[in-house]
Amino acid sequence: MLPVTSIDDMASEIMKGLQEYADLADTEVKKAVRKTATEVRKEISSNAPEDTGAYAKSWTAKKVSENSHSLQMTVYSKNRYQLAHLLEHGHAKRGGGRVAGKPHIAPAEQNGEELLENLIRKALS
Repeated sequence: MLPVTSIDDMASEIMKGLQEYADLADTEVKKAVRKTATEVRKEISSNAPEDTGAYAKSWTAKKVSENSHSLQMTVYSKNRYQLAHLLEHGHAKRGGGRVAGKPHIAPAEQNGEELLENLIRKALS
């Protein structure tokens, strides 16, 4: 003989299962965000123009905010942020002419978007 379950009990069991899945999804998505931020930082640092190496070493990833369902991280240059736009897009020289830009932030951002999407798909499947 099969156990008898009321509709109310079934609804609460379904909700419990959905809550467990949501908690697991939150954890996996946060892991994916952390990994992506780290990878983007590494890619920017490795592709950054090098003079002394200080600009490449200045990149870091920081947690902006976190709650039970979301995590926001920022990848930024700690103390060479003034150079980022100039090196990415190029700039005018003091005596005339221009210095060509070396895109290193935009490609890393695009690769980070793809990586994050792939990590989330993999974690939730």
